[in-house]
Amino acid sequence: MATSSDIKNGFTFRHNHDIYSVVEFQHVKPGKGAAFVRTKIKSLSTGRVLSETFPSGHKVDEVRVERHKMQYLYKDDMGFHFMNTETYEQARIREELIDNPGFMREGDTIEVLYNTEDNTALTVDLPQYIEMEITYTEPGIKGDTATNTLKPATIETGAEVRVPLFVSTGDRIKIDTRNGAYVSRV
Repeated sequence: MATSSDIKNGFTFRHNHDIYSVVEFQHVKPGKGAAFVRTKIKSLSTGRVLSETFPSGHKVDEVRVERHKMQYLYKDDMGFHFMNTETYEQARIREELIDNPGFMREGDTIEVLYNTEDNTALTVDLPQYIEMEITYTEPGIKGDTATNTLKPATIETGAEVRVPLFVSTGDRIKIDTRNGAYVSRV
């Protein structure tokens, strides 16, 4: 058991029958009254971010987690299959645990957060930025560049992103995996 004074960014604990990770925290000692910890916590099962306040000395049930580098192998009807790059053990992970599975290529190394108590995967963290090749996009219309117009483009994994008009088929682009937005041409 940990107390509210142990709370820091990345701290994982069980709260209201779910596992949460601390995104942001602030220890507050008002001039009048008891100290407390104001937090923003993210549910590792649903991805929902909540604001919670814990009084000073409040006991929380800490959950031990480990991060493993895993290599994405393939997808089938049972889920996504990964291999631990250190032990070569294979694991199947449900699609709900992956934020943007359309940005994973076979052979990519991805970080997986595991609960050490029962060895279950909690989240799959893709790199923040990835580089992909555009396999198909319509050509841009000449003279239509006065505004920030975007057009759909299909990348090598089959996912669709919105890109500026000057990007064409065969170009390599940098994509933000958190929201699927175009960042730059590479």
